Amino acid sequence: MKYTIAVIPGDGIGPEVTNQAKKALDAVAEIYDHVFLYKEAQIGACAIEATGNPLPEETIKICKKADAILYGAIGDPKYSDPSLRIRPEQGLLNLRQELDLFCNINPVRAYDQLIKNSPLRREIIKGTDIVIFRELTGGIYYGKKEISKDGLSAFDVCSYNVAQISRITHLAFKAAQGRRNKVTLIDKSNVLETSRLWRKTVTEISKEYKNVELEHLYADNAAMKLILNPKNFDVILTENFIGDIISDEASVISGSIGLLASSSIGNENALFAPVHGTFPEAKGKDIANPLASILSAALMLDHLGLHEEANAIERAVEKSLDLNITTVDIKGKNKYAAPTSKVGDFIADYILNQQDSNLNFRNIHAGQSTII
Repeated sequence: MKYTIAVIPGDGIGPEVTNQAKKALDAVAEIYDHVFLYKEAQIGACAIEATGNPLPEETIKICKKADAILYGAIGDPKYSDPSLRIRPEQGLLNLRQELDLFCNINPVRAYDQLIKNSPLRREIIKGTDIVIFRELTGGIYYGKKEISKDGLSAFDVCSYNVAQISRITHLAFKAAQGRRNKVTLIDKSNVLETSRLWRKTVTEISKEYKNVELEHLYADNAAMKLILNPKNFDVILTENFIGDIISDEASVISGSIGLLASSSIGNENALFAPVHGTFPEAKGKDIANPLASILSAALMLDHLGLHEEANAIERAVEKSLDLNITTVDIKGKNKYAAPTSKVGDFIADYILNQQDSNLNFRNIHAGQSTII
């Protein structure tokens, strides 16, 4: 099969980790007889530098024509002042709207090999397997914003309608049916009218999914329970602003944010990206963790219906963790850590040689072949 993939490396470590994901995809293409045509596009700080626009029209055209989008990260310290009129993050927010990417899906899993890295106790997080469904194109991020002329007051409008809530709710409940049949709606319906609309709409839709349990939690209570007993969650459903916070909180469970992949889904388009940011301190040093970007490529393959191919990438990631072929964020400063590029090389080699798990450490450290 032939697929066109829009590749948006972005800023900071984005290009480095995205290149490793492409290595994995190229290995998949070779083994499973596919063709991936990469169409590169700009967004974020690099796009501002090149065109003055964080989301150039050409990028929108490339993304709309692609079968899927592989995305890196955006942002640069020089644009950290939130009062700037043009900022890199506007590119991503605008792209979500242009493509109507209304559903962000964020899997959170506690890898046995990395439980020791988490600040939470082993017995609390072992076995955690959560999927967060975050509405992505509504809410306070997209509402009207205004500051008074004297600079002493400001407001941000949070708005939702039933159609926006309904479409992501159905996706969350369908996902739960293939998992452990539980959806937890996280809101602030004790104080917010938008949350009351969420609760009313989701409760009504839940009647169509009689085998799925619906749980309601206020955001503050959910944030506490996510740390105290994350295994109690299966599918989390929530609005944009709360989902942004809950997703970041959940990232500590895995032991490294460098392993968290995500997908942003619309009716016509889909974007796949690591959860982490641009990590500008690591740019060009070959130390960034590429596994989240590589796992994002696996999510992309799943979305395209290439389930066996996605599983091949996931097995390769598991093997890299088993064999401690990992970057410094996982290994720590006192142990050997593999460079970003060598982790990508190993993942690709393992996909190409899935029947052979003998590891030649000498060759790996020398940067030669990884599987013998």
